[in-house]
Amino acid sequence: MAHSSTRATKRAESREKWSEVAFKNSPAAMEQAQEVIVPCPPDIPVVILCGGMGTRLREASEKLPKPLVDIGGKPILWHIMKTYGHYGFRRFILCLGYKSDSIKSYFLNYREQVADFTLHLTDDHQPNFHNTAGNEDWEVTFAETGLLTGTGARLARVSDYLSGPRFMVTYGDGVGTIDIGSVLADHKRAGRIGTVTGVRPSSRYGELATDGDHVKRFAEKPPTSGWVSGGYFVFEREFIDKYLDDDPALLLERHPLQQLARDGQLTLHPHEGFWMGMDTFRDWTDLNQLWDAGTAPWHVWAD
Repeated sequence: MAHSSTRATKRAESREKWSEVAFKNSPAAMEQAQEVIVPCPPDIPVVILCGGMGTRLREASEKLPKPLVDIGGKPILWHIMKTYGHYGFRRFILCLGYKSDSIKSYFLNYREQVADFTLHLTDDHQPNFHNTAGNEDWEVTFAETGLLTGTGARLARVSDYLSGPRFMVTYGDGVGTIDIGSVLADHKRAGRIGTVTGVRPSSRYGELATDGDHVKRFAEKPPTSGWVSGGYFVFEREFIDKYLDDDPALLLERHPLQQLARDGQLTLHPHEGFWMGMDTFRDWTDLNQLWDAGTAPWHVWAD
């Protein structure tokens, strides 16, 4: 009970820190200031798209869903959730598909995997835990959204779990040094329906700067030109109602986001720092090398 009370106190403190009164310089708005509260991280649900098969990652994920493929012995999904947790977010909604039972089992047995406990193999076989290892101030909803469902339809299918006027969305296979607090701040400041984090991932190939047949510069893995969607979205609730439907083939990245951009309702949060998606076995190897060397730039949370 003491740990529960401590977590509740921390959540209250976090809400007090992050809550903002939404008003402009008008007497009428100021009178309503105490009633109009902008949602803060502990109250904002974070949707993580976890349903894909990861077909280009078969060497590492043949027996696992892609979000459970490990970096340093922990699923990449765990790394993403720890990043959000570092910025005060605690409510997660996992859009499940391929091998959903494995993701459920991982969290149902989460504490047993890391904590010390004694198990009496009589009666109810309930473990007696000896420490708080494995305790996270997280609320996780597991939603079955279909095996082959598109990303847009997966998001539409969890709409009943999206309480409040605002929510976050990201993919279950990308990590980075994303300042999620800044993403949220940019979204609030712009006042649009959606915000996407733009990244500049390194090219998979060396880039040549030439003058005729003279190579003047060779750059290994230079950043791509222009911005690429890195996930880490923020949306207002109306995005669900206006831009999504339950068509199983609906992809978030096609009509919904393209139309949102055409409507002038999509904001860019530019991220110049580290970001990497785990799309191939080579990506998995590179991410694990960073973690094993103690130089993983996305490791921002306290151990």
